[in-house]
Amino acid sequence: MNTSYYTRREFLRASAFAISGICLAACVPALSRASTPVAQAPANYYLANKARILKDMNPLIKQIRKFTAQAYGEAIAAVIVAETEQGLERLLPQLPYIGGDKNSLTDTLCQSAGALAFYQAMKAHGKSVDETGKIVYRTVEAIAFHADVFSGVGGRMAQSKSAQNDFKRMVAESQKRVYPGDWVLTFVEGDGKSFDFGVDYTECGIVKFYHAQGAADFAPYLCLGDFPISKALNTGLVRTTTLARGGPRCDFRYKSGRPIQMEWTPDFMKE
Repeated sequence: MNTSYYTRREFLRASAFAISGICLAACVPALSRASTPVAQAPANYYLANKARILKDMNPLIKQIRKFTAQAYGEAIAAVIVAETEQGLERLLPQLPYIGGDKNSLTDTLCQSAGALAFYQAMKAHGKSVDETGKIVYRTVEAIAFHADVFSGVGGRMAQSKSAQNDFKRMVAESQKRVYPGDWVLTFVEGDGKSFDFGVDYTECGIVKFYHAQGAADFAPYLCLGDFPISKALNTGLVRTTTLARGGPRCDFRYKSGRPIQMEWTPDFMKE
């Protein structure tokens, strides 16, 4: 694996959506978005790429099973993980097309479907959204702090012009609003003091999909995944509002070296 390329791209994606940590399992080949009209989008994209999508989920499923087993025992974990994998296959064809391989957030959307399948399996076994959110958060945390993932990168990425330029390209494409199920974002130039740069999301593909699936209560927990990644990279993420919690936007602000600041604290972090 080309670690420097992988980590720069994953930092970009980690900052770009609610379930940032879940994307750590996959590398995607392009940041540009498709300009193909919705009418020409292949209806079977997710089914055609099912094998790859499921393979990308394997590292996350492994961690989810580990933490589920720690909480409830191996037998229950095996059942829940099996139902999660079945649920993901059921959800894939329901995902909205947002450009396929030409949109880096397609993988993000696919892996958010994996998290949703886990939430649905946990709910079916009487587990609360807070219990599910805790396991997902611990999963992201475990992957983010894996020694090989962000080795040698650190907070300098928050000041990287290359990373910021990648965001700006994403912004320009998102503003075209080609796909209704996609993200829409704007870039915020840093002031040189309080933050290095920022990104505001005014539309989120995951929030839209989760609302459509009746899982709006789970969406805020995915947003928390951005913070373990920021800790691992020392990028000092501060966020005061999110679309998932009913805010007008998700306001990401990065400042290399400062402590993170979460917009809310779930019950499992108060234990």
